[in-house]
Amino acid sequence: MQYMPVVVDAEYLSDYKIKLTFDNGEKRIADCWKWLHGEVFEPLKDKQYFQRFFVDGWSISWPNGADIAPETLYEEGEII
Repeated sequence: MQYMPVVVDAEYLSDYKIKLTFDNGEKRIADCWKWLHGEVFEPLKDKQYFQRFFVDGWSISWPNGADIAPETLYEEGEII
């Protein structure tokens, strides 16, 4: 991958879907449910907790330290 994406904005949509804006201006929708495996992601299965995500300067993170790599969000997100 030539382009190294950086998340600059994130907006909760529904369920486990987040609308992401990247530093190149592209917008994508990421359905994060498929990545919620393992101990650090277990709290995110609670939708109220899931919605506590924030943009951490390069991707999205949660208060418990969970994050998803921006290149994963970019490559697997649905282009809008």
